[in-house]
Amino acid sequence: MKRGVALRLGKKERQYRILQELQVHPHVRVATLAERFDVATETIRRDLDALSSDGLLKREFGGASARPMGHQPDFAQRQLSAVAGLERIGMMAADMVRSGDVAMIDAGSTVAQIAPFLAARATKLPRTFLTNCYAVVQGMAELSDRDDVVMCPGQFDRRENAVYGTDTVEYLRRFHANIAFIGASGVSRHGFSDVNRRAVAIKRVMMERSDETWLMVDHTKFDQRYLENVAPLEDLTGIITDREPDREISSQLERAGIRLLAWRDDKQCVG
Repeated sequence: MKRGVALRLGKKERQYRILQELQVHPHVRVATLAERFDVATETIRRDLDALSSDGLLKREFGGASARPMGHQPDFAQRQLSAVAGLERIGMMAADMVRSGDVAMIDAGSTVAQIAPFLAARATKLPRTFLTNCYAVVQGMAELSDRDDVVMCPGQFDRRENAVYGTDTVEYLRRFHANIAFIGASGVSRHGFSDVNRRAVAIKRVMMERSDETWLMVDHTKFDQRYLENVAPLEDLTGIITDREPDREISSQLERAGIRLLAWRDDKQCVG
């Protein structure tokens, strides 16, 4: 690139071209970009930091890599690669369901962890669980006969082992729940987001029809941003996770009055 052309590039245009470069090459280096745009390496580092902060790329040592906002592995693959600690998230979530409650349960490899713990807990009054996820239903095989599990109708998605669509949304709107448990692909200061647009509609209606909404995510989901935003963090009652997020996210949650349940040193930490 000629020096005169590089000098005419403003910050926004330069950052746009960096993102274009990542569409062709999965990894870019600071030194290479600095030479290409004829700017200081520190300028490129600031560009990459800004784009990473917006969730548009993944910052790495010496450069950055592309972040696929519109794709994630299917349900089975996510279960195989799941981080240690997902069972802890499921256990903490199950502890929040009270005797006689009606709970809506979203689809997803993390949210599905709640099922066996719910099945293992006996309550004085029967509970009702509504879900669009077959893995949740299967995980409740040992549930008491006194409790009800309601599987939503809808179009089956083999990749997610769940149902979605207009029928699912309209069916959920017939009910009210005490509590909803939902998942997400990413959580950032902008809110929580997901790569599956059909799943977003289910999450929103569950939030709408429930008195409380708890987001179940592992620590790798923090500071991540994906295709469609579900809602701002302020719309949540709380977040259940296996490890506390960084101070920036924790402070934002605290300011918004959102509870944080994180597992720390083998103890449940209530924030």
